[in-house]
Amino acid sequence: QVQLAESGGGLVQAGGSLRLSCAASGASRVTFSTFSMGWFRQAPGKEREFVAAISWRGASTSYADSVKGRFTISRVDVWNTVYLQMNSLKPEDTAVYYCAARGGSGSRAPYEYDYWGQGTQVTVSS
Repeated sequence: QVQLAESGGGLVQAGGSLRLSCAASGASRVTFSTFSMGWFRQAPGKEREFVAAISWRGASTSYADSVKGRFTISRVDVWNTVYLQMNSLKPEDTAVYYCAARGGSGSRAPYEYDYWGQGTQVTVSS
């Protein structure tokens, strides 16, 4: 059973930066490298939305329009870890951020992911 654990959330002022990490356990390095990984977020009263995804072995990435040019997703397979570097943060980025894993190609659809972390809170003050 694959388990995902996010870290790195916190309170930051608008314009600041945070780097989120998601560490996978219960999977070998080979298995993790075959997963596509995604970051999603959910603000109070809103549906969970796609933020970014990276395909297996980092061959390709995709981003929501709202974060394109500000956020960067990356992975280090030898560490079973995926990152989300968030720059130029805005108050509307405030949400709980979740990482997720799935076999196969990357996807923007939450229901296509098999494994989820518990989430980490990101709060951006104006």
